Amino acid sequence: MATLGHVFLVDDDHDIRLHLGNLLRQLNYSVSDFPSAQDFLRSATKVTPSVLLLDMRMPLMSGLELHKLLTAQQWQLPVIYMSGESHSQEIIDAMKGGAIDFLWKPFTQSQLKDAINNGLDLDLQRHTSNLRLIGVSALHKSLSRKEQQIFSLMLQGHGNKTIAAEIGVMPDTVKKHRAQVLEKMQVSSFAERLALCKDFVVPESESLTG
Repeated sequence: MATLGHVFLVDDDHDIRLHLGNLLRQLNYSVSDFPSAQDFLRSATKVTPSVLLLDMRMPLMSGLELHKLLTAQQWQLPVIYMSGESHSQEIIDAMKGGAIDFLWKPFTQSQLKDAINNGLDLDLQRHTSNLRLIGVSALHKSLSRKEQQIFSLMLQGHGNKTIAAEIGVMPDTVKKHRAQVLEKMQVSSFAERLALCKDFVVPESESLTG
């Protein structure tokens, strides 16, 4: 049976890792656990959807330090902190760093499940969005130079007359190019184009006119 998602569990306390690992597996999550941040960095393999259940205070490298490294490496893994003794500044730093939740030990099974499921949903949404943007980028590269210019101006909300004046062609020519752009981008309407291209940033070198 397929699991609900994957949980990376990082805690230097062996008993906590054993207890939480067994509990999470019983709740139908797949789990890989690590006794330290260093072990996680050496051995963890990206899985989607997944979350990181992370102890705040550990020797050698803290949870906050690991989280910063993952951010620097552009691994957008939803992070849930666990702690029994953190002070307020650690909690503030964790949330500023992008943590999605903070669980005080001991926490309930319900609190744990809610936090993990929220994280898995977020990771799946990010993954889906990233795949969409990769697809949009590939379609965008299939456009000619002129079509890329028109596409960029279309995303900015400009109409045919404005685009024509911007790139120095007749409005009817722009109309034909727009139809070709929609066909190559595999959309049939303005609304579909907006949905497909949400958060897509046209490469600067390709957004220039001329």
